[in-house]
Amino acid sequence: MQFASRKKKLVSNPKTELYTEPLQFYGQPPLENISLSEFEAFAVDRLKLLKTVENLGVSLVKSGEKYSNKLDSELRTLNFPYKTDGVIKEETEKRRKDHISHFILRLAYCQTEDLRRWFIQQEVELFRYRFNHLRPEHKLEFLHKNNLQYNTTSDEEKEQLRVKLLNSTYSVSGVSLEHDFYKVPFQDALDLVRTRKVYLKEGYAYIPQSEIVAIVLNDFRTRLSKALALTARSLPAVHSDERLQPLLNHLSHSYFGQDYSGQKNVGKISLEQIDSLAGKSFPLCMRQLHKALRENHHLRYGGRMQYGLFLKGIGLSLEQALQFWKMEFIQGKVDADKFDKAFAYNIRHMFGKEGKRADYTPYSCMKVILSNPPSQGDYHGCPFRHSDPELLKQKLQFYKVSPSGVNQILELVKGMHYQLACQKYFELTHNVEDSAFSLSHPNQYFIESQKLLGGGKDVKRETETPQRSQENSAAKGPAAAREPAAVESQHLAEMTANLETDFLKTDF
Repeated sequence: MQFASRKKKLVSNPKTELYTEPLQFYGQPPLENISLSEFEAFAVDRLKLLKTVENLGVSLVKSGEKYSNKLDSELRTLNFPYKTDGVIKEETEKRRKDHISHFILRLAYCQTEDLRRWFIQQEVELFRYRFNHLRPEHKLEFLHKNNLQYNTTSDEEKEQLRVKLLNSTYSVSGVSLEHDFYKVPFQDALDLVRTRKVYLKEGYAYIPQSEIVAIVLNDFRTRLSKALALTARSLPAVHSDERLQPLLNHLSHSYFGQDYSGQKNVGKISLEQIDSLAGKSFPLCMRQLHKALRENHHLRYGGRMQYGLFLKGIGLSLEQALQFWKMEFIQGKVDADKFDKAFAYNIRHMFGKEGKRADYTPYSCMKVILSNPPSQGDYHGCPFRHSDPELLKQKLQFYKVSPSGVNQILELVKGMHYQLACQKYFELTHNVEDSAFSLSHPNQYFIESQKLLGGGKDVKRETETPQRSQENSAAKGPAAAREPAAVESQHLAEMTANLETDFLKTDF
């Protein structure tokens, strides 16, 4: 009986241990088994949350009420933790989702330096929001549980140091002795010491409650950076699992909006309109490709794919596409026979008339940014991601972007907010202060531009278009969010099919 009793005490509920706290450093990986469909659903929801964090962080003041309301609404919609009350069943499930989804995206976003930087930046901002919304007692408990032994200053000590504390923190808005101050070893608060926001005494920095988050965030950023480096080393073992590799690759290039396949738009534009539309409604990446094609009468494979699928998406028919590319290439000294033999197949394949006859979709912003970076002689890719800053500045000036607008765009590029930089370009070139949409696709840019310019009727899409990822080119219908694992695995394989390998890559 005693042995059985002891054994019973050793058995614990992992959820009870892991999810008792409203916030964590994600130090312990999840150990439970989950289905493939839940794996994908958790990862997709967290990715949507992190993209919301990125968009709000650039467009709104992070300490403002509007920022908090919108992020809180997204947390509720996606079923992530947003309350700090006692542990109840609903909160435990949300914390479980938060924990597991974080580790899934670690696997997806540890693969390159760019992905790691983006992931760390958004996770740190999400952590900042959550920490700032903890109750004071929960903040102190969090510090102690994570070996950040920072104690609050007693009322007596605060009274003794009243003048010095207030004078040393005058630059921090809203600080008063009614708030807690933390005693932190000064070497842990060098950023605050450097900016003269704290009082120093006997090797300790006295940090106001509103600034302790800076210390915690530095620790979180360091831990997460090391964890991603370690995760990257384990990728070969993870990639040996045929179920996970396509999903992880898909997540890092993910797009969850309309597919813009062009089926509803065929014939909506003509060859004569392309030059005019390029100057008014093409995003910078497509404007760059169009300009290069008109000047050089040739594009290499990456450019043909990116631009060709975009034109298909805005309504160019197969017959018009063949005529368009043939006219250009013939001017570039590719004779008609050579074009028919070497290039026409690619265009018919693009429209689903060759090969496996799939309805290939235009590239999303994420695919343009993260896939197949351009080399010398290429014109594809994202100008905000792949152009030298000085060259990008010259392009923006050439397209009549104001000096202040150029600076705003370059600041966004410097912060690696490439899609937001493109959205700012949209606003500046269309003379609108708020574009009222979240840009994620070049064809979306075109449609929104046409709406503003009064041409929306010519390119109007059906709002009922099912959502799917751009790589889901062979799928025939909308994917269910939580399909059985076997069906989901097949769906993921289709979503992550490598479009390039299905085409004849001819670059000459």
